[in-house]
Amino acid sequence: MHISEGVLSPPVLVTGAVLAAGGLAMGLRKMDNQRLPQVALLSAAFFVASLIHVPVGPSSAHLILNGLVGVLLGWAAVPAIFVALALQAVLFQFGGLTTLGVNTVIMAGPAVVLGGLGGMIMRRNQQPSTVMVALVGAVAGGGAVMMSGLLVALALVFSGDAFGGTAKVIAAAHIPVMALEAIISATTLSFLVKVRPAMVGLGVSAGRTH
Repeated sequence: MHISEGVLSPPVLVTGAVLAAGGLAMGLRKMDNQRLPQVALLSAAFFVASLIHVPVGPSSAHLILNGLVGVLLGWAAVPAIFVALALQAVLFQFGGLTTLGVNTVIMAGPAVVLGGLGGMIMRRNQQPSTVMVALVGAVAGGGAVMMSGLLVALALVFSGDAFGGTAKVIAAAHIPVMALEAIISATTLSFLVKVRPAMVGLGVSAGRTH
């Protein structure tokens, strides 16, 4: 879902850069030093998961895991995803430096909105049921991919009518990815709640919930 260089219009690039800068500032403000190892771990997971690309027009389809990252990190998902995207752009030429801001918004925005909201709902109950945990993971995982696909489409549409057809193809191409991410996020989150509830922001007792 990386948008390549030379595709987006200057207004879209500037808007993405401004929004990404604001998200980074908020994410760094809310991230304490004790969470740095977790942020680094999830940034690495995001980096590895999105390395395998299936080209789709000027973008690509691949696993993202941004919903799961959002559930676990909240606003800290923004710097985690930004670092992974920057490394991918520099090391593998996925996306690009000029589109780094837009790509960050596309992937980190849904992570904060859907993942962060899902995590907040789940953590209100320190002993969430198995069904609740799986549902939060599925909605955050699948919903974040769908939202990211829509943001890619919007970025292309606002960059010119010539990309209207490509935007539809990209949005459709991520439907199977959305289903796969829903399953992976639900399974992973359920596992973490059982074995490492503190990583999810829950008390130890949450790990014994059945």
